[in-house]
Amino acid sequence: MPKQTLAALPDKFVIHSLPVHAEIPSQVLNASLYFIGKTHDELSIVVPQTVQVDSEECDEDWRVLEVLGPLELSMVGIMAQIGNVLAAAKVSIFIVSTFETDFFLVKQKDLNTAASALEQDGYKVIL
Repeated sequence: MPKQTLAALPDKFVIHSLPVHAEIPSQVLNASLYFIGKTHDELSIVVPQTVQVDSEECDEDWRVLEVLGPLELSMVGIMAQIGNVLAAAKVSIFIVSTFETDFFLVKQKDLNTAASALEQDGYKVIL
């Protein structure tokens, strides 16, 4: 199977941590791209840094590498393989997924290192 193509989205993103019962701010739902995850302990929101969210904690300066798809749900090992390449390059990741594709968030300062490692492993990366 040929390796995937990943495209860097132009915006910087921020990961917010909110209390588990917090309301999702309307500006999040109006953002061009967002991800929301909720567990028994917390609510996490990923949005472009231009979207203001009052949160308990946040981590800024993430860039998104979108695995261009669509990827079928029956495909096995895509995230693991890409994750292994980035781990070997000592690049921290935060992953979110949709029905059709995966998104690897890497710190802005690590974007070129991530792209280089992926390209050396046979992936195409569009910056």
